[in-house]
This record gives sequence, C-alpha cells and structure tokens, in this order.
Amino acid sequence: MAAVVELIAGSYEQIAFGYRVNTDEKEWTAKADFTHHAHTASVSAVATSERFVVTGSKDETIQLYDMKKRIEHGALLHHDGTITCLEFSGSSHLLSGGEDGLLCVWSTKKWECLKSIKAHKGHVTSMSVHPSGKLALSVGTDKTLRTWNLITGRSAFIKNIKQNAHIVRWSPDGDKYVVVVNDNVNIYDLQTASVTGTITNPKRISSLSLRL
Repeated sequence: MAAVVELIAGSYEQIAFGYRVNTDEKEWTAKADFTHHAHTASVSAVATSERFVVTGSKDETIQLYDMKKRIEHGALLHHDGTITCLEFSGSSHLLSGGEDGLLCVWSTKKWECLKSIKAHKGHVTSMSVHPSGKLALSVGTDKTLRTWNLITGRSAFIKNIKQNAHIVRWSPDGDKYVVVVNDNVNIYDLQTASVTGTITNPKRISSLSLRL
C-alpha cells in the first residue's frame, strides 16, 4: 500500500502550496491540497511540525497555518528584514533567523517570542537545531559560525570562518555538523570543532539534507 506524504513549497508569487503525494513504488503522484496566500512578498523560508506549517517572507513576517483545522492561524511579527530561516525544535518551539541578525525562539503554545538573540552582526543565513533540542548552530554574513545554548539563550562557542557560509546542518545523530561555503561542504566533529573532511562540488551548493 502506497504511503501518503505532505509536500509543502513556497514560491516567489507569495504563496505556500500543499500537495498530498502518493509514493507508489512505480510512480509518485501529487494532488493539490491547499494554498496559503498570506504574504505580500516572496516566500523565503518554510518549516513544518506535526500540526503547523510556518512560512517566512521578504515582507518581514512569519505566517502560521494550522494543518489540523486547515485554517490560517495568524502571524508572528518581530524581525526587521527578510526571514531567512525557520526550524521547529520538537513540537514546543520554533526558531527563526533573519537579515536583522536576530535569532528568535518562539513558544508554539502561545506563539510568543521567548528569546530574541542578536546572533550575528550581519544577516543570519542559516541555522540548525541539535537533535537534543538543547543546542543550535547559526552562520551569518559576519563570517562566523556560532553555537547557542538554547536552555540559557547564550552563545556557547564562536568560530571565525574565512567566508560567508550559507548553510549549516547537524547530522541526525548530533555528533557532527556540516557548513556549506559556496561549492564546499565542510564536515565538523562536535567534540573538537575541527574539520574532519571536505566535499567539493563543481557549482555552488543551494540546498543540503543529511540522513543516516
């Protein structure tokens, strides 16, 4: 029996699309499920939890969509600039990063901003939450990689890197993380914070996902 997954996509046309995808072994088929036109500028980030879809935009807002009730759930207003990255930490918290250099931690119970951290002197370009939910990584246009203690909301470690990184991701087991700079993927060990390997691509890397 084919499994059904939900695919969420954001567009330059200010709209988030939802598709139900039947993953048949022979052929995958997609059926339009919903559209969410809540932004006034292009969608720049998307994240999902079991219940909510959140989208960030160049209009400086984070819009919420309740997948259970299939209704708009409101907007989060705190950033001053494009929302560059969004990620849920379990079902209880949402993290957002923006061109204003802020890293914000939101409660998904009341949808209020619990912490607003000036993470980078320039833009926050990417972030990733550790599988434990206790740490987060962020990179920015100030050429730094920063480790955050999400329990205290304080910086735990700062590493200067030679160029502006645009992607950072934890490994699924949380023992390693990768930092992408243009066409290079640098693999770091958590304990030593040193590069253990580098993968080079012929062209600039635009997206990356890790799995066991």
